[in-house]
Amino acid sequence: MLIKDAQAQVDHWIKTVGVRYFSELTNMAILTEEVGELARIMARKYGDQSFKESDKNKDLADEMADVLWVLICMANQTGVDLTEALEKNFEKKNIRDANRHKDNEKLKS
Repeated sequence: MLIKDAQAQVDHWIKTVGVRYFSELTNMAILTEEVGELARIMARKYGDQSFKESDKNKDLADEMADVLWVLICMANQTGVDLTEALEKNFEKKNIRDANRHKDNEKLKS
């Protein structure tokens, strides 16, 4: 699925099933909540924390998709074309970080 298709599908779902978008600030709070849920799983699966019984059935991919969904909602309601934004971000990183990581002693094995 292309990013523009995802944006269109989310928009269609919101307008038909979801009734309307939540406010931008509400979606920002929801995004923060979803990132927190993702962080909880990451800390337990890849970090030093142990799983709580209530966290054992949580799906990492589903939590990532929740974060992406809300981010797409925010992009749609603020007029951001995520494809264009990501392309510009790659350009920025390719210029700014062309040698930054290669020259980072901490990243050399």
